[in-house]
Parts: sequence; structure tokens; C-alpha cells
Amino acid sequence: MPTVASDEHALADGGSVPTNVDRDGDLGPIEFTQPAKNASQDVTHGQPDERVGVPDGVALDTPGYGIRNEMNEIETPDEKTWFMELDEAVIQDDRCIQCGTCVASCPSDSIGIGADGLPKLVKMCTGCSLCWDFCPRGGLRYERQWKITGGEDNVSGAGDPITEFSAKVNDEWRENAQDGGVVTSVLIHLLEANEIDGALIATESETDPWKAESFLATTPTELIENAGSFYNQTMALGNLDIARWEHKLPDKPPEELSLALVGTPCEIEGVRALQDFDWDYQSQDACVRAIDYTIALLCTKNFNYQKLIGEQLEAKRGIDPNDIGKLDVLHGKMMVYDRQGEMVLQADVEQFHDAALKGCDECADFSGLCADLAVGSVGSSEAYSSVIVRTEAGMTAWELTAEDLNFHDLEDRSAIGKLQGWDKKKAFDSLERPFDPDAPRFIEYTDHADQYATKTNPHDADH
Repeated sequence: MPTVASDEHALADGGSVPTNVDRDGDLGPIEFTQPAKNASQDVTHGQPDERVGVPDGVALDTPGYGIRNEMNEIETPDEKTWFMELDEAVIQDDRCIQCGTCVASCPSDSIGIGADGLPKLVKMCTGCSLCWDFCPRGGLRYERQWKITGGEDNVSGAGDPITEFSAKVNDEWRENAQDGGVVTSVLIHLLEANEIDGALIATESETDPWKAESFLATTPTELIENAGSFYNQTMALGNLDIARWEHKLPDKPPEELSLALVGTPCEIEGVRALQDFDWDYQSQDACVRAIDYTIALLCTKNFNYQKLIGEQLEAKRGIDPNDIGKLDVLHGKMMVYDRQGEMVLQADVEQFHDAALKGCDECADFSGLCADLAVGSVGSSEAYSSVIVRTEAGMTAWELTAEDLNFHDLEDRSAIGKLQGWDKKKAFDSLERPFDPDAPRFIEYTDHADQYATKTNPHDADH
């Protein structure tokens, strides 16, 4: 039997006598440090100047991606594409168009929306490649999506117009709408006909005037209250989490829900691509599947909220955002109206180029080629909206609404054609990759990196 040397401090369980406790187990005198009031730590400079008790050679900063290699020494398979690569090629390169497709596509719910309105990694990326594949400025060849959505004849799907109108709403609430108020009217009629349970639209932030945020409207009143346009993105497809809106939706299985989506052409391209694949593991799959009607807003570019409202209008031109009643971009002009309807600014939109999202320069889809309906002001006179019906679903929506509209044949088709041509030329000048509607839908990251001179494998540098 092994023996244990005599030690007056040794205990039967192999431990030692606790501090402040004598051999009989009685607690001795203890001096307590009083905690700081209303603070977890009494720090005068925001952070402690020194960390104590840190072992030699240990860094306490949050580890980067390189920790993987230190742990397992396994090389990343070439076919995997990570969020870090999307971040490097699109977001950090100032090409993100803030559509939110990457958030909607992520199966592990690892991508969130930062305070700056840009996608952010919120937990470990699995390298599934989907955020890259479906990004309209990354792996999604958006011009190929036009053809896939529309089909070869562009009749049963989106693409060439079925019919076109200039239209406006006669109701009094149209005064607060953009141009003819057609989008709001269409959505109201879809709701009242029980064609949809709600519509994902834009609403004004409660804290930041003229900043758009995503909102699910489920009543005509909500739609009318939010009539009008904003000129910043809402990350719409990043706000399709059914749990966020379930308190507003009817109590029925997700597969029976029906929604409408109003968005920019790039957002419609993204949701069409997501719907083309039969899976159920994308984090926002239920709402993606529920979108049965899409309305694209005719769009040449969108803007960064802070740069447009905070810098260009408020700081540079002295226009208080709280005094703005309406914004409009028409005939190449940025027009700002006060709350009494008086114009307070009219300037060439080119003067606001620095506030525009740079990724918009690469878009050739001015007229929403993947949408059921496309609506905007170009091609119609003041107080009217141009309406392009592209699909059978769009025709259903139009027929439900038309009897309550004042409409006639589209006034100026050439105006839309000219702006579509201008938009395409600008995209051709800006794209670093070939524009090819017949090429494969998805672009490999390595091919894109070669064309855009983007760093490959940024995670190897601890991105």
C-alpha cells in the first residue's frame, strides 16, 4: 500500500485548507471590497489600462479565421466559398447594393444586418457558398436570371411586357403617394381580394427622417399610411424572417401564406433566383416561398441614406430632413419638396453621384425584368405612373385594380426604352466581367476574383 508523507495541511480528499478557513472549518475575518454603484467596473478611461493574470504568449483579442488552421491544419477545399470572400469582393469593395439576398439565402442564419445597413457575419460561417451564389453583384449572373425567369418566349414568365399603361388613382389619399399611387392601389386590391396576406414595403424610420425600413403591411390603412417612395435600400430580403412578422399574419401553415414584395429590380432578381431551387434550409425560406406577387420600382440607382440625407441635403444644402415632404428623381433631376408641397430644391441628379450606391452602376435592369409588375414615373405625365405588366400574375393584379384607376395607353414608350438603354450602357462600362445572358447563372468566386482583381482566400490573411 502506498504511503503519504505527513503534512499538516493535507486533507483526505487531496485538497488543501481554504483561505480564510481554519482547521476546524471556521471562517476567519474577511475584508470585502465595496462594489461601484451603477457600474460593473470603475474605469475612468472606458477600458482597463492593463489586463492582469494573462499567461505568457496568450493574445486576448478575438481570433480571426486563421485559428481554424492552427487547430486542425486542414486546407480549405477549393470549391467552398465563404462569407469572408463575399465581404472582400462586394461589401468591402463598396459594391453592395443592400438587397439582403445573402441574408435570406444563409442556411445557418449566420448573416445579419449591421447598423450601417450592410451585411455582417454574426456567427460562424459554414462555407456553404450560398451567400456568394445569390448575390447580384457576386455569384449571380443577373442577366441570366432575366432569361431563366422569363423563358424563351418571355410570355408566361417575366421579360417582355404583356401590356403597358399610364395610370393614376382617383382617391384623395393619392396626394401622399408617389406619382399615381398605383402600387398602393394594387396592393390594397390584392389584400381585399384575399390574394395576399400582406405586402413587404418600405416605411419611414421612427428615429431617422426619410430613412426607409422594411415593413409588412397587412391592412389597407397601413398601405395608405406608407404610400410614397424612399431612396435608400431596406435590405428587404434580409427581413423575410417569418418569426418577425408572425404576430401580423393569419394563423395558418407557412406554405399557405401569400405575400407581395415591392422592391428594386435587384431585389426581385434575388428572390426569383432563391425561388428557383427546391430546398427548405435557407433561413428565411417560408417567406421566400410565400412571395406570389412582385412589383419592381423603375430604378437607375439608389443611395446611401447618410450620404444623401445627412451630407448632401442637410449638411451641404441646409435642408432639414424633418421639413421634407417628398423626394423624387425625375428627368435626371433630384427634386425635394417641403411638407406644404413647395419645391425647395431641383438639381441634376449627377450632383448626388457621391451619395449613390456604387454597385448600382453595374446594373442594367432599369425596368424590373424579373417582376410581375414594374411601376415608375418615366414615360408618363405628371401625377401618372407608368405600369408595365410582365406576367400572368401581374395581369391578375392589374385586372383587380384597373376599374378603380384612371388609365390609358402608356404615353411615351420611347422614354423607358431610352433610359433602359442608358442604364445598360452604364452597366457595360462598369462591369469588370462579361455581360452574357446565355452564360451559366452562377459565377465562380475565382473567376470573379480574376476579373475584379480581388484577393482570393482572404481568410488566409485572418480577414
